[in-house]
Amino acid sequence: MTDLSLTILAETPNDAQAIERLHERTFGPGRYVLSAYRLREHVDHLLALSFTARIGTLMVGSVRQLPICIGDTPALLLGPLTVEPPFRDRGVGRALLARALTEAKTQGHRLVLLVGDEAYYSRAAFKRISGVTMPGPVDPARLLVHELVDGAADGVSGAVRPDWSAAA
Repeated sequence: MTDLSLTILAETPNDAQAIERLHERTFGPGRYVLSAYRLREHVDHLLALSFTARIGTLMVGSVRQLPICIGDTPALLLGPLTVEPPFRDRGVGRALLARALTEAKTQGHRLVLLVGDEAYYSRAAFKRISGVTMPGPVDPARLLVHELVDGAADGVSGAVRPDWSAAA
């Protein structure tokens, strides 16, 4: 297969079970001990900023974003971003990431944080941020930010926590 007819759609409540099965297949049971999951236990992701990737009716990927604060600065936590293994290296993850960032900016958000590999995410203008701590252990080199507005990460530091005021 060389040409994927990919559709990126906003996540709906009906997608929850399929996305959970996708996470189970791609991340396994160890996903629950990750620092980012500790945040996800306390605040729901935002459906309007979370997306699925489909080829026909087959869901092949998903990305979610949830509201957080870094210190006193509102931001989004991107993730998990996952793609079914047979569809990796075909641009599905990049398409989900681009849609999530574009929609976040359109909705007035300024900053997106994630825990991930700099080699992959730097292609989407994510960069390391220092002075930020997550609940639980995280390799500081994996804390990356994307400024949706130039300078949005300037002076940002502190503990990452859920932003209950932005959850809805």
